[in-house]
Amino acid sequence: MPHVQTNGIKLYYEEKGSGEPLLLIMGITAAGNVWEKHVAYWQQNFRCITGDNRGVGHSDKPIGPYTTEQMADDYAGLLQQLNITSAHVVGCSMGSTIAQQLALRHPAIVRSLVLMCAWARCDRMAKTIFEHLKNIKSALPPSEFIQYIQLLIYSKKSFDEDVIYEEMLAGQRDVLVSEQQPVHAMEAQADACISHYTLDRLPQIYQPTLVIGGEDDIFTPAWMSKEIAAGIPGSELYLYPRSGHAFHWENLTDFNERVERWLHKV
Repeated sequence: MPHVQTNGIKLYYEEKGSGEPLLLIMGITAAGNVWEKHVAYWQQNFRCITGDNRGVGHSDKPIGPYTTEQMADDYAGLLQQLNITSAHVVGCSMGSTIAQQLALRHPAIVRSLVLMCAWARCDRMAKTIFEHLKNIKSALPPSEFIQYIQLLIYSKKSFDEDVIYEEMLAGQRDVLVSEQQPVHAMEAQADACISHYTLDRLPQIYQPTLVIGGEDDIFTPAWMSKEIAAGIPGSELYLYPRSGHAFHWENLTDFNERVERWLHKV
């Protein structure tokens, strides 16, 4: 399995496709393979690079807390070791906070940004949700923890659609036989999410930026996306109607095509 030594850890990554580099950074608790249905489409035109964030998957899981600055440096090291001098960067949820820091700390290596279900700061409600995730990670069986995550990220329309709902149930079953993220690592990622703050530095981000989310997201509400779009000069904003935090799965075909069209024009 491919790893690189970066920023004091071993970081696992995978590559598929060819063309301009496209770095994909996933959110809290999730490994890089969650990008599978997006990579299957984007790899036709891009060199897709997915990583397991520190604390999950096949990457190292040191004791925390982690920070989004630290995790951005992890990925800067990955790109450097792959001899990539500039990449498009797509970040989902916590991945969007890492992507923001990557653009701020290592601007030369970021060609463009797609910030999905993003935030520049946590309000009290967001902090409470992340603290609650830390509390229930060790208290609930894995299937019930995943069910809670699903309640946070999917909109009502997904629960009403048979195919998506069956996928949710399958996810609850699959977690029983999959490798679990250690409690300390999940807590460390949550700490990174809580402490993330870039609001006053958003105007420094000069790369072309697409901010994209779901109008009905209860995890990272639409105001967070609007705040980021207002702060980054020249950024574009698109919110999917009747969609939640998992808008990119709820609108899979449109999302894949929309992002690819945008990437081709920047």
